[in-house]
Amino acid sequence: MIMLKYYSNRIFFYTLCCGIVFLSSCSKELDLLPSDSFDDSRAFNTVADLNGGLIGAYASLGTDGITNVSLTSDECTLPKENGTGRGAATYRWQYDGSGSTITAGWGSNYTSIDMVNRALNSVDKVKSKPSEEVLKKQYKGEMLALRAYCHFELLRSFASSYENNGMGIPYMEVSEVSRPSRLSFGESIQKIKTDLLAAKTLIPASFENRTRITLIAVSAMQARVALYEKNWDDALKYSAEVIDAVPLADKDKFPLIWKDKVEDEVIWKLKRVSGDSRLGNFYFDTSDGVMYAPAFELINSFNTSNDVRYGAYIKFDDSRGAGTSHYSVNKYLEGNAGRTNLCDVKLYRTGEMYLIRAEAYAQKQNLPLAAKDLNALRATRITGYTDVNFADQASLLDALVLERYKELAFEGHRFFDLRRKGLPITREPADAINALGSVTLTSANKEYAYPIPNAEIRPNSNVKQNPLY
Repeated sequence: MIMLKYYSNRIFFYTLCCGIVFLSSCSKELDLLPSDSFDDSRAFNTVADLNGGLIGAYASLGTDGITNVSLTSDECTLPKENGTGRGAATYRWQYDGSGSTITAGWGSNYTSIDMVNRALNSVDKVKSKPSEEVLKKQYKGEMLALRAYCHFELLRSFASSYENNGMGIPYMEVSEVSRPSRLSFGESIQKIKTDLLAAKTLIPASFENRTRITLIAVSAMQARVALYEKNWDDALKYSAEVIDAVPLADKDKFPLIWKDKVEDEVIWKLKRVSGDSRLGNFYFDTSDGVMYAPAFELINSFNTSNDVRYGAYIKFDDSRGAGTSHYSVNKYLEGNAGRTNLCDVKLYRTGEMYLIRAEAYAQKQNLPLAAKDLNALRATRITGYTDVNFADQASLLDALVLERYKELAFEGHRFFDLRRKGLPITREPADAINALGSVTLTSANKEYAYPIPNAEIRPNSNVKQNPLY
């Protein structure tokens, strides 16, 4: 069951107690709480305390969504030099509710949600000076948006389908040990939208820290949610808010985004510093070599000479020895003062917003404006690009699927994009050498949706498993 006390209480309580012990080391009368309980009223007494809890929640966010998408979609190939077999079973779609790789996001996201809910439970009770009222409201807005973000990541991964009547997720609005049931997909979406709308009334427009959730980041979240909801009017509205506020990066700046040298078109990112997990290690381990290489299907989709994304995302090195992959993922290889694989994780970018708006226009049969957005994005990425006209809706929507494959590679979207469209995940022969026959995954296969962890199913009979597992 979603025993949030046990998902995060021990971690959060231990961290808090360490701070208390440090500050009170001279006291012999420290009244310690039991290790399986947590008194929120003693943790959040000031506005600064609320900020501390919020920072802790931000720090708890992981990258399971990005790595699982790379494993289960057609973004990557498993090279022979991955001798450890790291993630190989998931790559071969050999997963069920007992697998820690594919189900890790369930526990990690609910841990973050629990941390947010604990702060939210106290935010209105914390006394503040008049000068702190705006800041207090901002923190509450960030908390609501962060809760919505984590629930949406859970929904993308674990919903049985992206239809209104599909099984969604439990939506946790309080911190408690409970046995909640799954809402429908549509009900889950509505809960997420409610939190985002509330957040938007609280976060000031003047707040511009891109390592936290700003007002424009909420708009980006709303646009992505609308895409999955197939609410094309909202998708147009919210993507336009972002596009108008945050321009696309120029061609010369775009590669620098991935080296953490500029923040152009970055809307929200997870800050990574020394000691944090390194997303780049998933693709290229400095000790073991290339773990997962870019799929040849992806490589061949780029104009390798003129598309700035190709060099920013993919590295070719034919000096590497025999039996090694000459291609590797370049996107997370260098960042934060040149440290290998230690990069800020870009969660929302303006490029995605152009593609969301183009898809919404196309779905509403406004082909000229859809093509305008697609061509604008391509022109910013490809030197010498000439605008393309589309004769019908189907050809334009197909082009958008391909463009999302290229633009958003290794950012945690491809598997979900194919699911949104009901399309199969397919691997070309060159990408399936070590796939052990796992070359096509369709909606008829249970693995088309990730399984709910058995650790949740067994103690909580109210949570039903996804079909066929």
